Amino acid sequence: MVRIRRLLALFLLATPLVATPLAFAHADISTVSFAFAGDTELGNSPQVPANPTAYLANSKNLLSANVVFANLEGTMTNGGTSKCNPPSASCYAFKVPPSFAAAYKSAGFTILNSANNHSFDFGSAGAASTTAALKAAGLLQAGLRNQITYTRVGTVKIAVIGFAPYYNVNNFLVTSSARTLIQTAKRHAQLVIVYMHVGAEGPAATHVTRKTETFYGENRGNPYQFAHFAIDAGADAVIGSGPHVLRGMEYYKGHLIAYSLGDFINYGNFAMVSPLNLSAILKFTLASDGTLQSAQFISLKLVGRGQLSVDSTDASAHMVNSLSRADFGGQAAIINSDGSLVLPG
Repeated sequence: MVRIRRLLALFLLATPLVATPLAFAHADISTVSFAFAGDTELGNSPQVPANPTAYLANSKNLLSANVVFANLEGTMTNGGTSKCNPPSASCYAFKVPPSFAAAYKSAGFTILNSANNHSFDFGSAGAASTTAALKAAGLLQAGLRNQITYTRVGTVKIAVIGFAPYYNVNNFLVTSSARTLIQTAKRHAQLVIVYMHVGAEGPAATHVTRKTETFYGENRGNPYQFAHFAIDAGADAVIGSGPHVLRGMEYYKGHLIAYSLGDFINYGNFAMVSPLNLSAILKFTLASDGTLQSAQFISLKLVGRGQLSVDSTDASAHMVNSLSRADFGGQAAIINSDGSLVLPG
């Protein structure tokens, strides 16, 4: 069994509530540090936090890494026409002011994903406003149709591709296009990270079924099948969210798959009861050849109206370990008591 240990300079928690920031690498580095969060919802105008920067302040030290990624649920716009017309109890359309992009930047995010079921909640105009807001804040965007997002850390070029089961974004249900995107990214970058917004939602959706999952009549894809497909096509890691609950982690052909990181922030959009209130940050470092160097899982709990806090009971880690063992057996990636991962070997 190969034991992946934390590098103290990267991952040591300075206090029970914050993590020591990762040291940013110099131009000659051959490794890249990543921090991944799940779904983010800063409310729905006009029900939004008065100070979004303060609302996200708890995350800044925890997220420090070269590449910091989350899924952006909804749009950043002051206008547009809601897709929920007429309104329906089963239809959700999210928007926050474009100025909220700066709060994500201040919290340490570098890339936000728009491959999900809410990126066009307010039509093409809302989607365009979101893209403009992210660009103005200095954030990269991932997941729009045919989009591969490139960034560079020192001498290492990284590609990030977001996928979801919808035709107005990178659609993983169209396997030929998905394969082409991943293989194209692999030709142009040393490291390729695939994000997938996939699977059914809610408290009953914690397990990876290995089957096609549906929600509200939609085909939400087969997470297990697509994650393996992405690795086989050239991805160095696959990270998921979308079910709004945590799911297990797997080690497949030497690469890490996290099937869902749950909700990272959630301003009053969902009930704050277990397991919906359990969340996590997944941090890992890859060498430029894709080899996993170190990894850490930080257990979080959403409190109040969905604001994150570090959970000293590690309930998220215990839940993910149980799910990983049940769903992946000998291929499970297991979280140690110190947050590092034990990988099958």
